[in-house]
Amino acid sequence: MAVEGETSASNVVAAAADACPGVSLRWTLVVAVLVFLLFPPDAVFSAPLSQQDSRSNSSSHRLLASTSTNMVCPTFPMCYDQDRANSTAGSAKVIKASCIRDALKLLDANFFNDTKVLEIEKGALELNIPIIRANRKLVASADGGLHNPSPLVFNPQWRREKSQGKCQRFSHPTVSGIQRPKSEEDIAFMTVLELGELIKRKQITSEELTRIFLERLKRYNPVLEAVVTYTEDLAYKQAKEADKLLAEGVYLGPLHGIPYGLKDIISVPGYKTTWGSTTFKNQILDIEAWVYKRLKSAGAVLVAKLVSGSLAYDDIWFGGRTRNPWNIEEFSTGSSAGPAACTSAGMVPFAIGSETAGSISYPAARCGVTALRPTFGTVGRTGVMSLSESLDKLGPFCRDAASCAIVLDAIRGKDPDDLSSRDIHFDDPFSVDITKLTVGYLEDADMEVVHVLASKGVNVVPFKLNYTVDFVQGILNFTMDVDMLAHFDEWQRSSQDDVYEAQDQWPVELRRARVVSAVDYMQAQRARGKLIREVKESFTVDAFIGNVTDWEKVCLGNLVGLPVIVVPTGLKNISDPPPGHTRRRTTVNTGIYAPPDHDHIALALAMAYQSATNHHKQRPPIDDLGPNDKIPSPLMVTIPPRPLHG
Repeated sequence: MAVEGETSASNVVAAAADACPGVSLRWTLVVAVLVFLLFPPDAVFSAPLSQQDSRSNSSSHRLLASTSTNMVCPTFPMCYDQDRANSTAGSAKVIKASCIRDALKLLDANFFNDTKVLEIEKGALELNIPIIRANRKLVASADGGLHNPSPLVFNPQWRREKSQGKCQRFSHPTVSGIQRPKSEEDIAFMTVLELGELIKRKQITSEELTRIFLERLKRYNPVLEAVVTYTEDLAYKQAKEADKLLAEGVYLGPLHGIPYGLKDIISVPGYKTTWGSTTFKNQILDIEAWVYKRLKSAGAVLVAKLVSGSLAYDDIWFGGRTRNPWNIEEFSTGSSAGPAACTSAGMVPFAIGSETAGSISYPAARCGVTALRPTFGTVGRTGVMSLSESLDKLGPFCRDAASCAIVLDAIRGKDPDDLSSRDIHFDDPFSVDITKLTVGYLEDADMEVVHVLASKGVNVVPFKLNYTVDFVQGILNFTMDVDMLAHFDEWQRSSQDDVYEAQDQWPVELRRARVVSAVDYMQAQRARGKLIREVKESFTVDAFIGNVTDWEKVCLGNLVGLPVIVVPTGLKNISDPPPGHTRRRTTVNTGIYAPPDHDHIALALAMAYQSATNHHKQRPPIDDLGPNDKIPSPLMVTIPPRPLHG
């Protein structure tokens, strides 16, 4: 009588032969063995053997399915032709072991002898697969990583300092002499502190501001494709409540009554949280994200859920592809596409995005806005779709660095349901004495920033970050892709990746991640630890200035947990402009990096630079591109993919 393993193996091999009719027998066997080892038999063939046979008209496949105890290769019956049916049992084991060893090449583990290979097969079938199935059933039935987080927590701290009690809030400055502009366009490009002062002095109401920004969102979204959902009813409700509290003498702080947007991986009850994906575009989560709670308690007004690239990969989502307001012929890049584009275009005063590997730094740089990727663990992530529990971070997109500091102050702190979040004792960025800082600058730093900070008394010195770890990008990809697959295991197993918006992105990466062994994942984490130690030893300055979109720095910064603020530093002409004059521009920017838990230093330096320059005050030409310049349809410029992953 055929056993269950024999039946499943027979069907796997037969299916491999069907799928690859022109491929040699040996490679058909390799594919079949790998599938059998990596996927439980019932995940490959769930129908009984009799049903499998009834669906096939091939006599050869019927022969393959008719396993028996006297066959030469009982577990993998296609490892030889029928004319070898009477071969010795020893030969059969050699053939079977060879097939398995070929599959193990994809794990770089084909060094075992025949006896050990057959032990692996036996142990995998008898022990590993039952454990795998039990764990998957227990924690992986729902996608997105919203529940059952890993207890293995990454802490980027370099100095284990004892907590000194509750974190103190920042003492933000008062903006004096602010008057309400006559133009709503001018209002739309005011900073958080400026708008807050108008509301506090009752020169404008939160309800008026909400109307202005909702109208701008609806006006420009058809071009930019940056909004997923307007939260109009909620917005007006929150705005009226903010105005009512102020009339009663209750002022909640600088975000009181200020409209904003959330990246659409952040859940808000009663509204869709689509993760930018066709698969989840109708999903409504009854979860109030921690960051949304914090902003609501600060009096801020949610006006829209903004585009996340599909499953937080890049700027492509189920509704289109988000464009860059500074040059609408190109795209915004990075999965925080909506927050970057909407902030740049004056559609919201600020927005919350996320970064695992460049999704704050890339779109902020492309769209010309100031944005902060904070120290890992600064902002709680409950209610936020997870890619990697040791890499995901939430941060603000704003008009200026001071606004970033204000928003960070409102959303930071320990989230009781996020094991990685911490109460980090930042110094007040508005009180940092920058003349006591030594700031390094890399070879690719924007020298205007260096010169401006030097003029303000900062000790600036040439600097190089030294480390010996090779292939930093590979460490990040192993970490991110394996973690992501753990959070979207069911999505892949049920073939929902077949309808993903960009087939060369997550589908390819996560299939590759399926054959990263646990051993090699852990080796990548050990390499990450070595990288962290070397960066810590090399970080001999208080901060450094350097390119913020260099892929190596993006990977390194996220693996180590470094905060960085993206700072606009100018504009330049676009390449290949249309005939005649165009107002479209390419943004120029830099990054100011600080050690973990020293976000206040990066913020203070950025504020000092922006106090002497006006690059962050420039407005993109979305209303007037210039004579003879039109939005091409379809777009002519394509953005090449970044190496490995963006």
